[in-house]
Amino acid sequence: MKLTIALFAVAGTLALQAGAQIYDTNNEVVQTLVGSQFSGYYDGQGVLTMFNNPSKVVADSSGNLFVLDNGNHRIRKVTPGGAVSTFAGGGGGGLNGFGTNVNLASIVFSAMTIDHSNALWLTSGSVSFLLRIGADSAISQVFLTNQIYPPSSFSGLCVDSGNNIYISDFNGSRIYRYKTNGVMEVFAGSGDSGTIDGNGFFSSFAGPTALASDPADNIYVFQKPAGLIRRINQKLDVLTIAGNGSGNYDLDGVGTNAYFSSAVAAMCADNSGNIILACGSSIRMMTPTTNILTLAGNFSFGSYSNGVGSNARFDGASGVCFSQGIIFVADSSNQRIRNITFNPPSQIVSPANLKLNTYPGLQITGTVGRTYQIQTSSDMNAWATVTSLLLTASPYVWLDQNAVIGNKFYRAVLLP
Repeated sequence: MKLTIALFAVAGTLALQAGAQIYDTNNEVVQTLVGSQFSGYYDGQGVLTMFNNPSKVVADSSGNLFVLDNGNHRIRKVTPGGAVSTFAGGGGGGLNGFGTNVNLASIVFSAMTIDHSNALWLTSGSVSFLLRIGADSAISQVFLTNQIYPPSSFSGLCVDSGNNIYISDFNGSRIYRYKTNGVMEVFAGSGDSGTIDGNGFFSSFAGPTALASDPADNIYVFQKPAGLIRRINQKLDVLTIAGNGSGNYDLDGVGTNAYFSSAVAAMCADNSGNIILACGSSIRMMTPTTNILTLAGNFSFGSYSNGVGSNARFDGASGVCFSQGIIFVADSSNQRIRNITFNPPSQIVSPANLKLNTYPGLQITGTVGRTYQIQTSSDMNAWATVTSLLLTASPYVWLDQNAVIGNKFYRAVLLP
């Protein structure tokens, strides 16, 4: 079942163009995991934390998230329970070292992925190396030199099931594969700018950016200027499967009937072979049959709100990953990490988080709109004022949430 909402935009003075969002109706609920409305740097718990342009997010095998916090030049770690700590960056040392001893401020990283040993890999469009951060937080540079076609502008990363790293080269119009034996090779693309489907070198790309790998090791490439999604199988066959080369507006639909005006900043695959797309103000999904749907957010309105599907709002959704049945989004302009759950069940609160108390107090039958003073005494002789309240209803119930020790008497005084 799908819900279609049509959004209309006037093109020129006479032409009318419709961009429809087709919302998936599996009750996708968007919530905030960590981060607040404030831009800054603060480790802690849940929404009592701060980020500065969190642009990418990946998950390890234990469900921990790692966030590329670009504005703070750090990698932040988020546990499944929402505890935020600094994993790497913020130190005074060079790029080789450990964790928080290393200074990451000299480079603005454009992409991040995680391999099956839980090592992070990062790249920047201006350097010819990958930065590897091991699960033990050991940081090292992996130089990509002496290649036949040296990459010129890295823009996307992903990893396949064999731990091979794939790199998109925006200016060089190629997709590279960095193999586990240290060999760097051209995976697809002739180096000429274009949109030609074909095998390996006999294909062309123009501005490839975000990458993703599905469970079958197909590699997905978003081609920014033309708004296309291309798929490369392990036989090196390149095929355009979504988008149609027009970037005038956004439109959900099947395959080449879909449009991408908003750039796909990041992609990831879930366990069913769906490709999840972070598209600025919306999160979209491409099914294995190339049907493009909207999971949450709105094509036209970037802001902040939690809620179900079309009621949710994002602003600068630039990173996305899938872990333990949940989609996580780096919502960069909102300085938050959001999560999207499907048909979330009600959760019973643990008895350890419950406390049963009996609270004493008063029920006042009086005059609505008048002010009453609540007083207490231990001997009914000396009275102390606890609070003053405006009666908004009659009868009105007031409860004392302070601990009662010994005798405690109550009375209410109508003020003039």
